[in-house]
Parts: sequence; C-alpha cells; structure tokens
Amino acid sequence: MKLSFTKMHGLGNDFAVVDLLTQRVKLSPAQIAALADRHRGIGFDQLLAVEPPLRPEADFRYRIFNTDGSEAEQCGNGARCFARFVVERGLTKKQTLVLEVPRGTITATLQDQGWVEVDMGAPSFALDAYPVTLGARAQAQGLSVELSTDAGPATLTLVSMGNPHGVVFVPSAADAPVATLGAALQAHEAFPESLNVGFCEVVDRKRLRLRVYERGVGETQACGSGACAAVAAAREQGWVGDEVTVTLPGGDLRLRWQGPGTPLMMAGPTAFVYEGQVRI
Repeated sequence: MKLSFTKMHGLGNDFAVVDLLTQRVKLSPAQIAALADRHRGIGFDQLLAVEPPLRPEADFRYRIFNTDGSEAEQCGNGARCFARFVVERGLTKKQTLVLEVPRGTITATLQDQGWVEVDMGAPSFALDAYPVTLGARAQAQGLSVELSTDAGPATLTLVSMGNPHGVVFVPSAADAPVATLGAALQAHEAFPESLNVGFCEVVDRKRLRLRVYERGVGETQACGSGACAAVAAAREQGWVGDEVTVTLPGGDLRLRWQGPGTPLMMAGPTAFVYEGQVRI
C-alpha cells in the first residue's frame, strides 16, 4: 500500500508528517527506520504521526518516532510543524491547539509568517523524575552530574522537558566534541533510556549557542526541547534572563521562561518542503 506524507522542517530539523486520522496505517519500527533512510527512503530526523487523542482535553495525539524506529516523548520543533500541518490541512480551525504527548499535554499557538509558539511546560531538575542510574562512574552534585566516558569526562546539567536532556556548558559550541562525547554520553550506563545531549555556549544574558546530539538520531540542525533545556539550565545558574535567543546550526529560536514552576515558551519558524507518497 501507499503512505501519503508531508515533508516539513523547523530550522532544518526535518520531519515526515503522516496523517493517521484519514489513513488506516500502522507503522512498525522497522518500517519507520527504512523510511528514515536518506538514501533509500524519505529521509528525516523524526516521523510525526497525527492520531486521534486519548485524553478528552486534547485536540490531537502527537507521536514522535526517531530514525531507529523508537518512540520519543517530546520534540519542540516537531510540535510547531505538527500544529501548522493540522491547521493548514484543514483538520482543525483552531489557532491554539492542545496536543497529547506521552507524559501529558502541550499547547501550540500559530503566529504570523509560519511561526508557532509552544508552551513546553515547566522544566524539571528532579532526579527522581529523570531516567538516570548513578553508579560508580557517576556522581551527582546539585543540579549537575559528573561522568567519565571513553571520550573523556563531562559535567552535565540534567533537565527533563518531558524527555531527558543533559546540558554540557562549553567555551565554544562550534568546537564542541558533539560527535564523540555526545555519542558516548547518550549511550552511557547512567541513562537506561538514553538522553539528548546539548553542548551550550553562553554568549551573553540574552543569547546562547547550542548544538544537540539527539537520542536515536545523532546531531541535528536544531532541537527545540534541547533549546528549552539549555535555557532552563543556564537560567538556574543565573547566566541568562527571562528572554533568550538560542542560536542553533539551523537558525534561531526565541524562548521565554519566568523561572521554576512556570511554563517555558518556545517560538520558531516552520516550513513545508513537499508532499509525497511512498510504498510500504
């Protein structure tokens, strides 16, 4: 059978969006991994599935699948693309949407010129809510965890945005060992469910530079939830204020956060690339 899809991206973080409201398809992890192949498939960082909600307060169920076929809990750039997709495809007339994710709901609001703002919820630094097992090679100190890896030592600030993040502060994001240390950290024994690793440079109180090694994908052009985690970690250290621009390889995101217990708001652009069908 044929699967209809839409290719979209948010700052180069690219997605195949599939409408499973009108298409009766159930994709296996192996099929998703095959579709993600950039040489023999569609090619994408994540596949986003539009499904009917299970929660009565939600407008849609928003599901995210990595290139290895595993399901992710959250994706900020994907949430923006998802929201614009369902509106422009006529699946809803609402401009503010409640999207169901594995650990609750998030809210997305369409803005002008293809921008979407997402209420990503309140960041959490609580280790008991984080999939981490601290053994002999790891030590927690306040908000940070010191780890040894085959690629060298690292100090991470652990932040949950509904999905697990570790933020490594570096002098230069451009020179950070993303491919080696990022891969070693996301596969570290301390993280039984793996994690997304952000390498963050504090430019000043209003700007961060960031590169992210995403769980199940590798380095991507942008990571919305990773940008949120970086802002939360930097603000907790007192290095940034309430409004921060995060510069990623694919471009800029605008973030607002008033501090602990309040939602972190992320705004950024979305883009349609093309429509297609693929045989599965």
